Amino acid sequence: MVRSRIMAERRVLILRAAGTNCDRETAAAFEAHGASAEVVHVNRLLEQPQLLQRVGLVAIPGGFSYGDDISAGRVFAAELGHALGDHFRTFIARGGLILGICNGFQVLVKTGLLTLNDAQGKAIPLTLHWNDTHRYEARWVHVSVDPALCVMAPRHRARMELPVAHGEGKLLGGSPAFLGRALETHQAVFRYCNADGSEPTWPANPNGSTGHIAGLCDSTGQVLGLMPHPERAFFPWHHPRWTREAPRKAGDGASLFAAAVAAMS
Repeated sequence: MVRSRIMAERRVLILRAAGTNCDRETAAAFEAHGASAEVVHVNRLLEQPQLLQRVGLVAIPGGFSYGDDISAGRVFAAELGHALGDHFRTFIARGGLILGICNGFQVLVKTGLLTLNDAQGKAIPLTLHWNDTHRYEARWVHVSVDPALCVMAPRHRARMELPVAHGEGKLLGGSPAFLGRALETHQAVFRYCNADGSEPTWPANPNGSTGHIAGLCDSTGQVLGLMPHPERAFFPWHHPRWTREAPRKAGDGASLFAAAVAAMS
């Protein structure tokens, strides 16, 4: 009963902290698809964990939380994991969704809220490491979509074109079984590819991520992290070629927010 009421209201909580910079765009994208979105500073959630009981989705936006001074997302992850880990696990267990974009993906991996298990059910260590180029990469990329597991993955889309902007986006798993499991379980939701869907090299894969993975979900399909920025590909005019191609009704990123809002129904 509680889950149905919360999901029907389509409420989204967007967490911000020092250094995040995509919270307003993320809120606007959710609101455009009929959700009510509230941007909340992490300190408020630390004081009132019960806020999670009133929402159906929590989004952790991109940016450079706390300057990424130790490593990308680590300080933010320590705050959330230490004080709110159990609250988030309860939130997921009752059907709540979590979306982490870019820095938010890094946060989810480092809190342990986004995991991948081997065939024996043991968690495979994950991290997001420096790009192979050892420099910040900002460009538009193509990604393939596997919607089989993740409830927030756009349906009926083979590929999307989205921008990336990160220095630490190389997804690594601490086991030889990592890639096979990610593909077998359909947790590798987004993978970098060329425009025609073929296997990429740099710069189409901007960071050297294992298996070209650009986005990963947990085993429930309710927790999703991705490095590209769908909120920066929301309107047709976000795309650099929008005046030179056939008119678009929306940017490719809009379909992800539509799917996420629909998943709260």
